[in-house]
Amino acid sequence: MNRTETIALARDIFKQTWPMVFGIFSLMSFQLADSTFISQLGVLPLAAQGFTMPLQMVIIGLQVGLGIATTAVISRILGQKDDNRARQIGGLVFMVGAVGVFVMALIIWFMRVQILTLLGAPAEVTPYINQYWPVWLCSAWLGAMLYFAYSICRSHGNTFLPGILMMATSIINIALDPLFIFYFDLGLLGAAVATICSFTIGLLIILPKLTTRNWLSFDWQSLQIWKSIQEINAVMTPAMMSQLLPPLSSVFATKIVASFGAAAVAGWAMVSRIEFFTIVVVLALTMSLPPMIGRLFGAKDCKTIINLVKMAVIFTVILQVILAVLLFIFAAPLAAFFSADSQVESVIYQYLLVVPVSLSSLGVCMLMVSICNSLAMSMRALLISTLRLFVCYLPLVWIASELWQLEGVFIGAMLGNLLAGLMAWGLYHNAIKKMRSNAAGFE
Repeated sequence: MNRTETIALARDIFKQTWPMVFGIFSLMSFQLADSTFISQLGVLPLAAQGFTMPLQMVIIGLQVGLGIATTAVISRILGQKDDNRARQIGGLVFMVGAVGVFVMALIIWFMRVQILTLLGAPAEVTPYINQYWPVWLCSAWLGAMLYFAYSICRSHGNTFLPGILMMATSIINIALDPLFIFYFDLGLLGAAVATICSFTIGLLIILPKLTTRNWLSFDWQSLQIWKSIQEINAVMTPAMMSQLLPPLSSVFATKIVASFGAAAVAGWAMVSRIEFFTIVVVLALTMSLPPMIGRLFGAKDCKTIINLVKMAVIFTVILQVILAVLLFIFAAPLAAFFSADSQVESVIYQYLLVVPVSLSSLGVCMLMVSICNSLAMSMRALLISTLRLFVCYLPLVWIASELWQLEGVFIGAMLGNLLAGLMAWGLYHNAIKKMRSNAAGFE
C-alpha cells in the first residue's frame, strides 16, 4: 500500500469516525453529568443508579446487537443496488427493535425483586429503585428507538446526522438535568425525565429525515418478511449474544463489588462511566469501521481490510496509552471532582491509578469483535467476547478481590483487559488467514 493510498484510507476513516466521536463523547458526557448530579443527592441514589447499570447494559446489548445486524444487512443490500429492499429492511428492523426492547423492559420490571436479590442490593436502596425504574425503562426504550434510527443512517454511510443528533440530545439532557433533579425537586427521578425529553426531541427530528431520504419504509408488500427476518437474525443473534455478555459479566462484577458496601457500588458506577468516557474514540471506531469493512468485504479486497484494521489498532493503542498517563497524573483531583463523598472518592482514585493502563488492550478487543461481525464472522466475535469476559476478566477480578479486597477488583480488571486484547488479536489474525485460504478471490 503506497503513501497516497494510506493517506486516502486514513482520510476515509477520519471522515466516517469524527462525527461519531463527538456524538458518543456528548452521549457519555450527559451520562457522566447524570451520575455527577445524582452523586450530590447522596450515596443511596447513586448506588441505586449503580444497580441499574447492569440492566441498562442488557437493553443496550439488545439494541446494539440489532444495530450491528442492521448495518451489515442494509449495507450489503445497498451494494447489490436494491434500494427499495434496503428501505423495507430499515422499517422491519425498526419495528422488531421496538417490540423487542419493550418486552425486555417489561421483563426487567416484573422481575425486579429477583434481579435486585441477585445483585445483592441492600434493602435501603430498594425504594429508590422502585420509584426510578418505571421512568428509566421508558427512557431506555426511547433511547433504543433513537439508536435504531442512527443505525439505519450509518448503514447508508451517513455518520454526520447521528453524530450531530447525539450532541444535540446530550446538550439538552445536561441542560434539563438540574432543572428536573433540583428545581422541580424530582431527585433521582428527574434524571430519567430529562432523558425522556431529550430522546423524544431526537426522534421527532430524525424520523422525518429518514422517511424524506427514503431510508425507511413500512410498505412490506414486496418484501419476504420471514426470509428477511432470518437474514437479519443470522447476524443479529450471535452479535446480540456478544453484546449481552458484558452486562451479564457486569452483574457478577457488581455482586463482587457489592460485598464491600454501598459506597463501593456507588464508586464502581462512577468509574464505569469514566471508563466509557475514556474509550469514546474506540466506540466511535466500532461504529464507523463496519460499513467500510462491509463494502470492502463485498468487493473481496482483503488487503485493504488488513491495512484498515492495522491502522485503527495502532491509533487506538497510542491514544489509550496517552489517556492512561493523563489519568494517572490527575487521579486525585479527578476523583475529588466526581464525588464529594470521601469513600466514593477513594474508590475512584484507586481505579484511576490501576485500570486505565489496560484500556488500550480492551480497545483492541472491542475493535476485533466489531470487525469480525462486519466480516460475517459473528460466531468468532461471540467467541472473543466470551473468552474476554468469562476466561480473562471475571476470574481474575474474583481471584484478585479475594487476595487484595476492593483494590484487587481493579488489579484483576487490569490484568483481564490486558490478556483479552492479546487473545482477541490472535483470534482475528487466525480468522483472516482462514478467510484468505478458503474464499476464492480474497486478496
